[in-house]
Amino acid sequence: MSSQKGNSREISLDDLQKRICGTDLIPSRASLLDGLEEKIDLLKKHGILSLAVLRNELKTSKQLAALSSATGINEPYLTLLRREIEGYFPKFFALKEIDWLPDQDIKKMEQAGLKNAADLLQVKDPAGVSVSCGLEVKMLEDLIRMAHLTRIQWVSPLFARMLLEAGYDSPVKVASADPDQLCIAIRQINEKNAYFNGVIGLRDIKRLVYGAIFADWSEKS
Repeated sequence: MSSQKGNSREISLDDLQKRICGTDLIPSRASLLDGLEEKIDLLKKHGILSLAVLRNELKTSKQLAALSSATGINEPYLTLLRREIEGYFPKFFALKEIDWLPDQDIKKMEQAGLKNAADLLQVKDPAGVSVSCGLEVKMLEDLIRMAHLTRIQWVSPLFARMLLEAGYDSPVKVASADPDQLCIAIRQINEKNAYFNGVIGLRDIKRLVYGAIFADWSEKS
């Protein structure tokens, strides 16, 4: 797990291919596996060797169409590939999205320059910042852990809270989790606190655990 590359400029198309092949893709993206190796080779021949460059080439519909014309890879496939890749780079949540925190605490953090998950990830001295904000250091430390957990694909602030309660306070711990045990723990926490309706199944938990291996991919270059 520690061998995964943490900067999108360093992530090769071979890395991307391995991740896609190892993923239990949702049905709407299963066709990504059709001729994947051949399509990756076509992208390489076009001079695209890293994930960062590929993301940029797929950024707009105009760029995507041009890449399709240049490589012979059809636009629907590249569109699907773009959706899959963008899922690896979750958007940083705003602190105001944490609706279980008192408004006054959120305002204190915003006044201290902490407005979103990206800001939380930059905090090096939680104890010092907690004093300046007038907040409990444990609360701030938990928010920082949540910010790290939301670097995992599909993890929202609420689900990050649940992972924390289950004792999985970092992407590394989620990546090394036993899916069956994690599934039971999440189910018990939801039954106790009624965070959401429905049940997260074992298959989704397995996807989560696999995705956590690549959490460092979300560190944008």
